[in-house]
Amino acid sequence: MQPIKVTDGMRAAARDPIWKWPDWCDDHGVANVWYITRINGCGVFGVELKVLDTRGKQVGGIKYMMVGYEFSDRTLSRWAYQVALLEYQRWGQGTAGTKAQGSASCRGKCKIANGSFPSQTISANKDPYGQYFIDTTINIRQRGQTGSGRAVITHHFTNPAWGSSTPVELATSDVRCDTALPGRTTQVGCINPGYVPEMVYNKRGEYPELATHIAYAQDVKKLPGKHGTKQYLTRLTNKDKITKNRNKACPSSRPRPRGKSCDEYPFATTWQGASTGSGKFSWRMIDAKQNSQGGNALNNFYTYNRIIEKDRFLVWIK
Repeated sequence: MQPIKVTDGMRAAARDPIWKWPDWCDDHGVANVWYITRINGCGVFGVELKVLDTRGKQVGGIKYMMVGYEFSDRTLSRWAYQVALLEYQRWGQGTAGTKAQGSASCRGKCKIANGSFPSQTISANKDPYGQYFIDTTINIRQRGQTGSGRAVITHHFTNPAWGSSTPVELATSDVRCDTALPGRTTQVGCINPGYVPEMVYNKRGEYPELATHIAYAQDVKKLPGKHGTKQYLTRLTNKDKITKNRNKACPSSRPRPRGKSCDEYPFATTWQGASTGSGKFSWRMIDAKQNSQGGNALNNFYTYNRIIEKDRFLVWIK
């Protein structure tokens, strides 16, 4: 059977208040898995409502898709979750007049703030949906807090002919909220920790000498962090350990040619650094301005993606 796609007609059937999920959400059809970025997640799941007679024989049914959509914010303690039900086939007896409704709950460090999934008719032209806002339950006034949770939307169907169906639930992937981002006081934000972000440097970009060194370290010396691998770098935030990494890879005894500074890889701000890692590292004298500005770009990458202690990431050299 070919994967079922979310068609333009199905989208048009959705009422205006439905939150529009990303276009990439349904590229894979009914994949029955969550696809995530750092701040949102989406998945299309196939389900069938079976209508049974008094002897337990199926006499009708409605095939539909659950489209789950979750999104968060890097600077807020509240995130959102929606489930929409899109019918694509029905047959047999006992399906006319069927309605869907639901409720929400939370597992882990979160709670439902508000939202609803009222009773709504499901048909080829009507897509029932529920929407909820979720708050983290970590102490957002205290520095260094972190906690993950999963929102769950449960729905069921009702029909005058047969009553109520068995509930069906759909939980999000983990959403992590924290106040543990270095350089911030107690600012809270929420992300999807399962998504591994990538820092991108270009050999023909602003920091060509920096990018060339990292490419050499990854390709020739086989050091971790390369795009397309699972040899992740993990962030280190302890200042003393970072200093030790720098001093081992680039001690002051190494002569610095004019206009150059010592660049180390893996970065001193990772657990794979010269001192805290396996002992394998690379150093090179590169343009001092590129080295400094490339380091600032890395810090901005950490902040933008809320990469906290021991979070994984990769480095993509183009």
